[in-house]
Amino acid sequence: MLSIRKAVSADEDDLWRILEPIIRAGETYDFPRQTSRQDALLAWLAPDNQCFVACEGDTLLGTYVLHPNRKGGGAHVANCGYMTASDANGKGVARAMCAHSLEVARAAGFRAMQFNFVIASNHRAVKLWTGMGFETVGRVPEAFLHPVHGYTDALVMYRRL
Repeated sequence: MLSIRKAVSADEDDLWRILEPIIRAGETYDFPRQTSRQDALLAWLAPDNQCFVACEGDTLLGTYVLHPNRKGGGAHVANCGYMTASDANGKGVARAMCAHSLEVARAAGFRAMQFNFVIASNHRAVKLWTGMGFETVGRVPEAFLHPVHGYTDALVMYRRL
């Protein structure tokens, strides 16, 4: 049974187990591929982020962060980043985390959620976010240098809450 809870400091080893292969692959996030454990965890667990983990028993299967997309006049729009453990892909973890994040964002008073940099070649994510009610509202040509596909577009996706 999948449960989602706030991350705690004791989760750092498991968070790195999830983050590291995604960062090293360099295919879906704009972290430099050589990012250290310390720098990755500092970014993921930044003070402005609410960090959550998806667990099955004691095993962490995914994580997401939620924060305002912008400060000031744009702080009513949320932004999230999601990462799923490679051995949990295709098991509904990302969908469950997205649904949870939408509820948390709505309860926190956000009026919308925006993803600023969805890599267009990440077809699974684009399909999932579209299925969760997000629209592509912008496309930035060749904004991401994919290690396999070369220069790839990035999408801006948006959903009202």
